[in-house]
Amino acid sequence: MASAYEALLEFVRETGQLAAIQELLDWDQQVCMPPKGVHARAEQVGLVAGLVHERLTSPRMGDALAALTEPTGDPVADTNIRETRRAYDRAVKVPGDLVREIARTSALAHEAWAQARRESDFPTFAPFLERLVDLRRRVAECIGYVVEPYDALLDEYEPGMSTAQVAELFAALRRGLVPLVQAVAGAARRPDASILTRHYPIDAQRELVLEISRAMGFDFEAGRMDVSTHPFTSGSCPGDVRLTTRYDDHFLPSALFGAMHEVGHGLYQQGLPAEHVFTPMGASVSLGIHESQSRMWENLVGRSAAFWHCWYADVQRRFPDALADVGREAFLGAVNAVSPSFIRVEADEVTYNLHIILRFELEREIVQGRLAVADIPQAWNAKFTELLGVTPPDDRRGCLQDIHWSMGAFGYFPTYALGNLYAAQFFSAARQAIPDLDDRVAGGDLRTLLDWLRENIHCHGQRYRATELVEKVTGQPLRVGPFLDYVRGKMSPFYGLR
Repeated sequence: MASAYEALLEFVRETGQLAAIQELLDWDQQVCMPPKGVHARAEQVGLVAGLVHERLTSPRMGDALAALTEPTGDPVADTNIRETRRAYDRAVKVPGDLVREIARTSALAHEAWAQARRESDFPTFAPFLERLVDLRRRVAECIGYVVEPYDALLDEYEPGMSTAQVAELFAALRRGLVPLVQAVAGAARRPDASILTRHYPIDAQRELVLEISRAMGFDFEAGRMDVSTHPFTSGSCPGDVRLTTRYDDHFLPSALFGAMHEVGHGLYQQGLPAEHVFTPMGASVSLGIHESQSRMWENLVGRSAAFWHCWYADVQRRFPDALADVGREAFLGAVNAVSPSFIRVEADEVTYNLHIILRFELEREIVQGRLAVADIPQAWNAKFTELLGVTPPDDRRGCLQDIHWSMGAFGYFPTYALGNLYAAQFFSAARQAIPDLDDRVAGGDLRTLLDWLRENIHCHGQRYRATELVEKVTGQPLRVGPFLDYVRGKMSPFYGLR
């Protein structure tokens, strides 16, 4: 007879497989589903989401967990039991009808958001957003919280992290970043970022993106790359990881760094232990840790002098009309230029976290009922002007730019800035462990860093919570200082700052 743990594990794996089916339905909707399929898809994802919830909250799951109250001494088993119990304890508090309604509404809201974004018309999306806000508030009330409802939603994406902790970190970030943005704005020396808005044929961009993705270590026999309105990564298992990017023939970073970002996510997915697929030990720690991988590859590697020492001649060869008269140092300055912009996914490293602070502060107000959905565009623009000194000219480049609210993903945005903080500490630790890392990157070797990430982060699955993992890898708790030191040090030469 199978042990209680073996019985639990079998059920957990089956539930994970069902959740992976739901993820594939979501990927298909965003990448290749015909627009008229949205209503049928809404019913499909609602059905599957309900089935996942039913299994997760079933008496079979509860009975299996009730039989496993003592530590086993096996870190794999104890991790799977602990994280399954956490998921079960959250899920049993939320009615299945509510889960199905969120999935159905999100599928419909995605199409409404896409249309509203195209037309820069927030009122088209507003009714769907109001419904999703109400549904997510109900989830927070069902789960419960000690201080504020946002805590319950944040914990879904960054387990163990409280709203108060995020607010404290973000306050320190704001104090460090706003003066830096102001100093850069007043600097006499400035890189020429217009280099990146010349004509870059999309076919050549696509070939470049694929070559860099392979050099980073992404396995295209275990993944693929497509195009979507909003770049994302979907990974049902290490052997099936779906990436998307988007192309703009007059803005090279959109596809180039967007792809490096998503490949960073994809490498994490492909690096999770395949023998533990569909269990917590085969899953990522948190969205913040996931984001640390994408932002590390996109920025700390992709925008580094070492990376472009290796790759610039190749990029210049692919785009001779745009870059024939541009030296490597000028190009490096362009890809690191700091300028307040409207679009989060195209923001520079200095201003990016201010985009996240804006979303975090607005989300707290929305969830708490202090900000009405109808007032979001005005509140967005006012806070954007306060933080970044410019005002979005329309809703498309303002409050409609992100897909997340159409998914009902309140509590998700803070993980992006947390990812930047994690990434800075991880990369510093990698440099200490690999003293010649920059030389290796300059010589075209990106696999040494990937190997280090696999050995220190990817292989652990959910054995450690995010804050525990950071301390294990870096010897320090999560701090703002390493990130601020990194961006100040990097930007000073480009802008002549002291």
